[in-house]
Amino acid sequence: MAAVKVTALLLLCLDLICCSGRALASSSSLKFAVLGDWGGLPDFPYRTLVETAVASQLGKVTQQFGSQFNLALGDNFYFDGVKNVDDPRFKETFESVFTSESLQNPWYFLAGNHDHNGNVSGEIAYSAVSHRWNFPNFYYNLTFRIPGTSLTVDIVMIDTVILCGNTDSDFSQKPLRGPSDVDDAEKQWDWIGKTLQASNADYLLVAGHYPVWSVAEHGPTQCLVDRLMPLLMQNHATAYLCGHDHNLQHFEYGLTGYNIDYFVVGAANFIDGSLAHESSVPTGSLKYHWANKLGMGGFGLVEASAYNMTFTFVEATGKVLYTRVMPLRKMKGNPV
Repeated sequence: MAAVKVTALLLLCLDLICCSGRALASSSSLKFAVLGDWGGLPDFPYRTLVETAVASQLGKVTQQFGSQFNLALGDNFYFDGVKNVDDPRFKETFESVFTSESLQNPWYFLAGNHDHNGNVSGEIAYSAVSHRWNFPNFYYNLTFRIPGTSLTVDIVMIDTVILCGNTDSDFSQKPLRGPSDVDDAEKQWDWIGKTLQASNADYLLVAGHYPVWSVAEHGPTQCLVDRLMPLLMQNHATAYLCGHDHNLQHFEYGLTGYNIDYFVVGAANFIDGSLAHESSVPTGSLKYHWANKLGMGGFGLVEASAYNMTFTFVEATGKVLYTRVMPLRKMKGNPV
């Protein structure tokens, strides 16, 4: 019953945002936005129409939804990242685009393949320049308390390019090269395993750039299927969030009776309708797919309460596309 109530509240909030500009978002929940692959263009006007539309709608929705922060899932600057901390792209593609008052709250970043074409350390260093840009390291852990409760949400931010290697190009369709530094990759794998095992959070999210599962242009990332998915299941993660493919997707899949939710949220700058890897994902695992160019992009909203976690895809037009409700982790006696 609680799950139904929370979902209904979220949908009511979003309907009111779209229709009347008013919302009834709960004050006893943690709320945040998720977007990936938002990184504009290297030349004037330094942004796409999709990025501009997403930024505008994201500002409207987050103002009424009352979100506390934003997760950005990589490919922050197309096509070759930034040169250094003083690169004008920070202003041209981020600061001058996501201008809404509601988007001046904290942003948490991770790197995508295009960022690794440039200087990711420059993006990390920009954390000391911008009050809202938070990128402390290539991989790191975040913990948030759900307001009005003793419950917590852990978000483990990982660098999938260090783990699995970079791509030759977005169009080559060649397998990932493998990690450029095996020792660095193994160090991060060790950190991921220990961080997930140590988490006592009531909701546990892992966020990276490459997808575990995808039916689109890039398809599943075998490196993550082989090594990350077992860690997610062993540690009863709530969900995995990613970008890389330029659309919105939701998968539910697991082994040994425990399913993980996988969300692809990569439609904040380009939209790609490819279904090239429909046959490469487990049968029945795909629950939702969106790649409507008329929708001008999309993003995700997450609300975590004492009862459940709700993930909602929202189109840049303001249309609520899809909602998924997930229970508290199956641990510490939590009900499921």
